[in-house]
Amino acid sequence: MAGPVCGMMLADMGADVVKVEKPEGDDTRRFLPPDIKGESAAFMMMNRNKRGVVLDLKSDDGKAALRRMLETADVVIENYRMGTMEKLGLGYEELKKVNPGLIYCEISGFGRTGPYATRGGFDLIAQGMSGLMSITGEGPGRPPVKSGAPVSDITAGILGALGCVAAYTRKLKTGEGQKVDTSLFEAGITHTYWQSAIAFATGTPPGPLGSAHPLNAPYQAFRTSDGWINLGAANQKNFERMLTVIGAEELASDERFATNRDRMTNLAALEAILNDHFVTDSSAAWLERLEAAGVPAGPVLDICEMHADPQALAREMIVSTTHPVAGEVKAIGLPIKFSQTPGKVERPAPLLGEHSREVLAEAGFSEEQIAGMIESGAVRAASSRSEP
Repeated sequence: MAGPVCGMMLADMGADVVKVEKPEGDDTRRFLPPDIKGESAAFMMMNRNKRGVVLDLKSDDGKAALRRMLETADVVIENYRMGTMEKLGLGYEELKKVNPGLIYCEISGFGRTGPYATRGGFDLIAQGMSGLMSITGEGPGRPPVKSGAPVSDITAGILGALGCVAAYTRKLKTGEGQKVDTSLFEAGITHTYWQSAIAFATGTPPGPLGSAHPLNAPYQAFRTSDGWINLGAANQKNFERMLTVIGAEELASDERFATNRDRMTNLAALEAILNDHFVTDSSAAWLERLEAAGVPAGPVLDICEMHADPQALAREMIVSTTHPVAGEVKAIGLPIKFSQTPGKVERPAPLLGEHSREVLAEAGFSEEQIAGMIESGAVRAASSRSEP
């Protein structure tokens, strides 16, 4: 997901992003189920707002076509294993000779330097090696648990997009491009800021705490009579307000819970007492009281509930496009808002080879040259918008 996320972020912010696929199409097109009228839901989610080109990079014509496209590109994003692009004659050192302003973004499993540089990488592996799986789960002695979302993959894509934007800013000032190098491994490590701070200070690696926070309490999920709520009553004022809400003001003078240090030391006892209180009423009832008292709290929503949440809708985090085969397709919106240049999700994911002809024409190929490459199999093009 890392490369597609990077391109998607840039496309949503206004860049003209061209996805280059192999003749049989991106593997994500075959991530079925789920599908919408035969079209992969996963592919459509990750590739909206992009144009699509199909090139056979095993052919000389396919490589030549991509090379010409990159001669005028601002950015190229790749997440192959180390050395793959160089074998194709499309490495950074070669391309910068003809396009000194090219920003060459490499997203890999472990980065392009160091002893693991040649290794392939996957989100699960990165979550384990970055330490994330050692701090995720219900508690000590339980099996390791990865984050439900592929956070290393997605974060690596976001870091790649950030790197591209920073490099492009420099290019606007100097005309010079550069290489941008990030990885799933490093993306996973960035999520360990708090836990690394603890380990640096104490020399002891912290373990999993369920939904609890490693530095503040109470800051976690609690069961109610009909579900779960998250409670963020970690600072002293919010802790005391919360005690008033649940009718347990006496705990404010309990020496076990007098300060945050005390609460962290006696977290298990505090959890048990608070659970006994919160289980007596519904999530909605508690959330109404906590909000009225100014105590940070919220429901634990499932994905469909999140899609229908009024704040998610108001922030345009649920958007729709019209796909020529699948029809109306919902997607997650851009999480960054701009006052002058708002991002948009306007274009559905491309059909296989949908924009091959127009993109190659923009790169300077004639109709006859494009037809010849299609005939030879170096290029694949959809015959029309609705016929891949």
